[in-house]
Amino acid sequence: MKTIRVVDTNVILRYLLADHPEHFARASEFMAGLKSGNQTAYIPESVLAECVFVLLKFYRVPRTEIAEKLLGILSFQGVECENRIVLQDALLRFASTNLSIVDALVWTIAEKRDWQVFSFDADLNKKVGPK
Repeated sequence: MKTIRVVDTNVILRYLLADHPEHFARASEFMAGLKSGNQTAYIPESVLAECVFVLLKFYRVPRTEIAEKLLGILSFQGVECENRIVLQDALLRFASTNLSIVDALVWTIAEKRDWQVFSFDADLNKKVGPK
């Protein structure tokens, strides 16, 4: 039986930021296993959202770079997640707008399921249009 690990935000951050040598080495080894498909891990939507928030607000990483890096991780053979297409599209929207990752997810989920968005966020409502 294959062991599936649920990945926490700090593992992804240490891998992307390489700011803690010991954790970076362990995260890099783990991610190499995910990339090749020799290991399997589940990345929750909430972990992805937290990664975006921390990279943007605390580390001031540009939106396009955040999206590029996280899209790369989502493409690893051993990565499992629910709604991969939704997550990928939301990251692309996040990168190309001023929306938060959560608003990009709300918009993308609604669009993919042919639902409507109910929000008081003016920026989000401008993107989704009147309903």
